[in-house]
Amino acid sequence: MFFFMQCILESVMNLKTSKELLSNVMKTAQTGQAGIRSVLDTSMCPALRNTLEKQLQEYDRIESEAHSLATQRGWELPELDPAVRFFSDRITRIRLNRGSCDSSIADIMIRVNTRGMIQGLKDLHQYPYRDDRISSICQKLLDCETANIRQMQNFL
Repeated sequence: MFFFMQCILESVMNLKTSKELLSNVMKTAQTGQAGIRSVLDTSMCPALRNTLEKQLQEYDRIESEAHSLATQRGWELPELDPAVRFFSDRITRIRLNRGSCDSSIADIMIRVNTRGMIQGLKDLHQYPYRDDRISSICQKLLDCETANIRQMQNFL
């Protein structure tokens, strides 16, 4: 019985607020942008470059929508930590030093999108409220991550 109550208490304490969820969406979109930007200066086939540029535009739209909604609600959302951007860029460059062929880039992008999807689903499961606008943005991000994975599979 104690274990059951402890599990319930932990799940209640892990619940996300609307602001936290929107902040996570914005940070995930910014992480996606940073990841794509860190590979765009490498050599790749034109089709892969075009696909990545379109994905970058989609992340830009999602970030803008999240930021706009936060502004409408009077919320100030923190930006992605510059240190996270820096280390993400360095890790990507280290991985590409092993070989910056299209399949290596696609592999990195699939891994990053998969992590983003997992985090997004976890966040949604910890969100007990019904806010259609925030849920819609979250779903757009999950759909974006899913589409990105599917698109990158063609370059493996």
